[in-house]
Amino acid sequence: MKRYVAELIGTFVLVFGGCGAAVLAGGHIGFTGVALAFGFSLLVMVYVIGPISGCHINPAVTFGLLLSGKFEAKYVPGYVVAQIIGAIIASGLLLIIAGGTSAGYDPSTAGFAANGYGVHSPGGYNLTAAFVAEVVLTFFLVFTVLGSTDIKAPVGFAGIPIGIVLVLIHLVGIPVTNTSVNPARSIGPAVFVGGWALSQLWLFILAPLIGAVIASLLYKAVIASEPLIAARLAETALPSEQAERAR
Repeated sequence: MKRYVAELIGTFVLVFGGCGAAVLAGGHIGFTGVALAFGFSLLVMVYVIGPISGCHINPAVTFGLLLSGKFEAKYVPGYVVAQIIGAIIASGLLLIIAGGTSAGYDPSTAGFAANGYGVHSPGGYNLTAAFVAEVVLTFFLVFTVLGSTDIKAPVGFAGIPIGIVLVLIHLVGIPVTNTSVNPARSIGPAVFVGGWALSQLWLFILAPLIGAVIASLLYKAVIASEPLIAARLAETALPSEQAERAR
């Protein structure tokens, strides 16, 4: 149960921090600031909940770890449910804050950091461009997660490349789709926006999963070591380090 609660909390932090930066401060910090908010949120959570759950906080990452043999299938449903719940709670609380001004806030017209294509893309990018971008950028993320948690990767540093690649992903993807690469992150705001956001949600579920499949296949072909270790173990301090801290 602890791992599911950890995933809920981690996804909550990611969505509240990243989407919150876009909704509440986007006009002041711009795309770069929003990208950093998402990246820092993930980086911090890797070190906070990584040893508990592996800090997937993204169904596409969970799927990629499953396909690569670094995660057990029996945990997948609980992880995905926890991630979606965390994203919806974060979005609901964010909407309360956003509506706390005298002008109010209408998520269906303001966008509420929801992901979209066509007229709902920040740069007006069409469905094909959005789909390709989401597949490729999710590949970046999942491939980085798999490689940085490989048994040969430097111990204790996984959070840094994972957080940095998420910043890179958002710098590229925000103008195209507002950047998803995470079905849970897309579901959260879409629930409150409704209408167009829900009708376009399929892309932000399907494309990230395809990107995760590609990342898993290339990881096993290029990087994968034997034995494979779970992300949770890769993000846990070595026994010697734990013993030192316990003194």
